Amino acid sequence: MNIVVCIKQVPDTADVKIDPRTNTLMREGVRSMVNPFDTYAIEEALRLRARHGGRVVALSMGPAQAERALREALAMGADEAVLLCDRPFAGSDTWATSLTLAAAIRRMGNVDLILFGKQAADGDTAQVGPGVAAHLDLPAITYVRRLVGLADGRLTAERLMENGCETVCTTLPCVLTAVKELNDPRLPSLAGVLRARAAAITRWGAQDLGLAPDRVGLDGSPTRVVRIFAPPARSGGVMLHGTPAAMATELAGRLRALVAAPAGAGQEAGA
Repeated sequence: MNIVVCIKQVPDTADVKIDPRTNTLMREGVRSMVNPFDTYAIEEALRLRARHGGRVVALSMGPAQAERALREALAMGADEAVLLCDRPFAGSDTWATSLTLAAAIRRMGNVDLILFGKQAADGDTAQVGPGVAAHLDLPAITYVRRLVGLADGRLTAERLMENGCETVCTTLPCVLTAVKELNDPRLPSLAGVLRARAAAITRWGAQDLGLAPDRVGLDGSPTRVVRIFAPPARSGGVMLHGTPAAMATELAGRLRALVAAPAGAGQEAGA
């Protein structure tokens, strides 16, 4: 079984800063990491390889420093890594990103399964996995929490829904996006880290994928991020103290005052 895991390097979620002047993410000096949701996809790919054989290829698109994320995947146990790195790719939205990843997967050929994390921690769109499936004309199962079975070219998975879960069966090849309930990602071994440091990472650009510059990157993106901003800090609010009965009485009184107050007087009522 040949499996491709698409991963992304994102800013450390504990170290995200926004430039107050430009309203954009500050990446200078900010530590990066593998998108946390992608680690579940990597782990599941390694488990499938252990049961069914084959190879696991880690695929990422980004600047040169994204190699670090790929080396983390190699340290966990991926067999090889491919980085899509080229100036024309800069500024890609989710549509252009999924188009580029799909072109790389198409070039690899003979891929049975493509795994993603459910979404990227820096964008939270959850669009790239399904986008790749659409560009490759493949079925997709999103928010996978458990693989039920895999045999005879068919895969059955349980996926999370807003009000429960459902079991879906599809044919291979297909695209899956993983949620954290799927597994517990392993830690890289020392041998894996040493192997990852010495591993060669394949690099492909737009010409390697047969993509014209106007189809990728900012020029090929139908959407634009106008600005990114931090939501204003919440203000107001009252912390109630005392016994449960006393707090309930006070809360009821405040709610009655809020209902009776004229429009716009909510803050004066302590709401």
